[in-house]
Amino acid sequence: MTGPVRVQSQDEGTPCLTQQEHDEIAAALRHAEAQRVAIKPITVLYPRMSVHDAYLVQLINIRARLDAGSTVGGHKVGLSSKAMQEMMGVDEPDYGHLLSDMFIGSSGDVDTAALLQPRVEVEPAFVLGANLPAPGCTTDDVVRCTQFVAPSLEIIDSRIADWTLTLCDTIADNASSGRLVLGAARIPIDEVDLGDIEATLSINGQLADSGNTNAVLGNPLIAVAWLANKVHEFGVTLQAGHVVLPGSCTRAHDVAAGDTVYAEFETLGGVSARFR
Repeated sequence: MTGPVRVQSQDEGTPCLTQQEHDEIAAALRHAEAQRVAIKPITVLYPRMSVHDAYLVQLINIRARLDAGSTVGGHKVGLSSKAMQEMMGVDEPDYGHLLSDMFIGSSGDVDTAALLQPRVEVEPAFVLGANLPAPGCTTDDVVRCTQFVAPSLEIIDSRIADWTLTLCDTIADNASSGRLVLGAARIPIDEVDLGDIEATLSINGQLADSGNTNAVLGNPLIAVAWLANKVHEFGVTLQAGHVVLPGSCTRAHDVAAGDTVYAEFETLGGVSARFR
């Protein structure tokens, strides 16, 4: 897992908020996560907030996590399917960091005591074998640079009360990231058609949802290329060894202590998690 993000001055545009306001928002989100007490939507308190401001807030808290000992283990696209955009009331994807302390081991045990309002998503995970080039990253580049793909469950969590979000709220809150469980399978990318993989989600033994990877911008490869180009504007590179999540095949589903979740991908295999 690789090192810290940085912000470059070029191609960033002009923030609408001050540095002091960025720091205030970042501190409020840190406090909400530490105390497990959700806060009002940031955009209600800071209505001038832009997507650019939101990403700068995200980076403040990522740096704080890195200073505390975490490392960057990857990146994620969220809200990349129509179902998730409709569920959350937004019209474009968001993006965030995956840190080393978000990864759940092979046991798949998720401690809900550390989360506020967890939901589970079903995603193919890309593990990179080489840095993705950007700007100008293409789906061919994603295929060339991906070491393997794996089944995964992303446990999203929001520090914003009742999941009442705008795009800026979720980006500032690190794309509502929580935890990640990788399945055991490691499939070479040229052995699967990532644009057409059926997937199901079961909760406590009951089918909860089903979907197809084509719900993710038509093909998850497109989402990964989009992400590489998007974060390049902020000096962030998707690097060899990083796990990249392209977005969920299904809607997100609420989970709580005592739940057992299982996702099955047609050609990638299965992945499970238990919520304690």
